[in-house]
Amino acid sequence: MNRKSSQVAMGGLASALCVLLMFLTGMVPFATYAMPAAAGTVLLAVVIENGRKVALLVYLAVSFLSFFVVPDREAALMFFFFFGYYSIIKGPLDRVRPKPLQFVIKTLIFNAAVIAAYWIFINLFGIKDVLDSFGTFGQYSLLVLLVLANITFWIYDFFLSNAIVAYCNWFRPKFLGKRK
Repeated sequence: MNRKSSQVAMGGLASALCVLLMFLTGMVPFATYAMPAAAGTVLLAVVIENGRKVALLVYLAVSFLSFFVVPDREAALMFFFFFGYYSIIKGPLDRVRPKPLQFVIKTLIFNAAVIAAYWIFINLFGIKDVLDSFGTFGQYSLLVLLVLANITFWIYDFFLSNAIVAYCNWFRPKFLGKRK
């Protein structure tokens, strides 16, 4: 099969699957973060099979479509600001040495993305109810949530690392007949 046509086909299938997962955020109540994370995981296969450029195009297409078809705006923002591109940049970030520097860089990227996404969610979309729901201890609650989000991010990063190994060592040989 032609290399370009297989890239287009895989990009289209990955985009459709990602948009479907993002659309499910409106149907499953707890899916605001789980579905964007799952959609981001789909991009791992695109990066491995077709490279970062094709994965970036898929990320941009899904981000654009998500703002129109996804009922959960928060999920669309989380995909756009973090989950969508993190799978694309994970490989180069994993090669940063020493490990403590890698940890700092990944943590800074995650925190900047989450803070930017929620700043837009609260200020541009005008959803101030998010802050009001925390009551008088709002700033402390937000800090606790950010710490918990960072812990969850490191679990997600660990999951992605294992997903890459499983995809390359099990899925590709078994279903695609490829070794890498």
